[in-house]
Amino acid sequence: MQTYHYILASQKFLIEEEPLHEVFDERHRYYKEQQKEIDFWLVKQPAFLDAPELAQVKASCPQPCAAIISTNPQFIQWLKLRLEHVLVGSFAAPSATIPEALASAALVS
Repeated sequence: MQTYHYILASQKFLIEEEPLHEVFDERHRYYKEQQKEIDFWLVKQPAFLDAPELAQVKASCPQPCAAIISTNPQFIQWLKLRLEHVLVGSFAAPSATIPEALASAALVS
């Protein structure tokens, strides 16, 4: 099992109002210099919220929502200190199912 940590907020807040591209650009640069694999992802309407045990979390977040998901809990805690109006949590998924853990429930057109 792999534990994924997340920050959850409305898409408008995370994608439009926060300059996350600067954070991601800097993080990508740092990971490249350190020869580290990327361990964080931005997911619109994350499917993991459809799990029954996360129904309360989903209900408490403005929709449509977005999540920054990472296997690095320190990165998520750092983001929590930087961002306001976000929910923080974690969930476990089999490590072979990373694509499912990062899936979006958004309809693709």
